[in-house]
Amino acid sequence: MPSTTEITVSQLSRLIGLPNSPTIIDVRNDEEFSADPRLIPCAQRCTHDAGATWARHSDGQSVIVVCREGLHVSQGVSALMRHQGIAAQTLEGGYDAWCKSGQLLFRTDRLPKRDVAGRTVWVTRARPKIVRIACPWLIRRFVDPKAVFLYVAPSEVAAVADRFAATPFDVADAFWGDRINKCTFDVMIEELGLDSDALSRLALIVRGADMGQPELTPQSGGLLAASLGFSRMYRDDLAQLEAAMGLYDAFYRWCRDASNETHA
Repeated sequence: MPSTTEITVSQLSRLIGLPNSPTIIDVRNDEEFSADPRLIPCAQRCTHDAGATWARHSDGQSVIVVCREGLHVSQGVSALMRHQGIAAQTLEGGYDAWCKSGQLLFRTDRLPKRDVAGRTVWVTRARPKIVRIACPWLIRRFVDPKAVFLYVAPSEVAAVADRFAATPFDVADAFWGDRINKCTFDVMIEELGLDSDALSRLALIVRGADMGQPELTPQSGGLLAASLGFSRMYRDDLAQLEAAMGLYDAFYRWCRDASNETHA
C-alpha cells in the first residue's frame, strides 16, 4: 500500500486523458531517458535540480513526480515541491512500474519542436468540423496540455507553418494527414504510439464521422451531427474547440468505461 505521498500505477492510469488529470513531471536523467525516450501521457521532462521551474511546470495543479524506480530522486523532488506549497506525490515504482504494467506511453521522437514557452504549435484550416477538433483534443489530453492551435485560411496554412514554426495537420501532403483509409486522428494515434482499446474505439467513431462512413459505428452519425452543430454554434474556432473538448471527453469515457452499458 502506498504512502499518502505516493500514487499507484492503477490510480494514475484512471486519471490519464481526463480534463482533471494531474501535472506529471518526469525527472529521469538524460541517460535513462535516452534508453527509453517515451513519456507517460502529458508528462513534462524536468531535471531533478531545476527547483526554480517546478512551480511553473505545476501551473497550480497537483503534481505526480516520476523517476525510473520511484525512489530517492522523485521522492526528494516531490518533498521539495511540497515545501514550496505544491501538492506533489510520487509514482509508486516509478517509470519502470508503469511500463511493466503495460500502461499507455507516447513517443517523443515524433513530436514537433516546442516553442520558447515549451509548447507544441500546430496549424490547420479554419472552420473545423471533426478531425480538426478531435486531434487537438488528443494532443491536449495525452501529449501537450498547453499546445497551441492556429486556425487559418486554407490557402495560408503552409505559409503560416513556415513563418511561425507551426506544424500543419489535416491538410494535403502533411505528415499529420489522412492516409488511404485512415483519417488524421488515426495517424496521430499510430505515430505517437498511443494505441489503447479506448482510443482505438474512439478512432473508429471519428473515422466514420470524418470520412463519410457514418455506418462504420453506431456512434459515428451522432458525432457527425454534434460536430456540425458545434460548427454552427460558434464563429470563433478556438471557442468551438474549447466547447467541444467536453464532447470528446464524454466519448472517451464511454469508450473506456461504458461501452458495454445499456439503458432501458
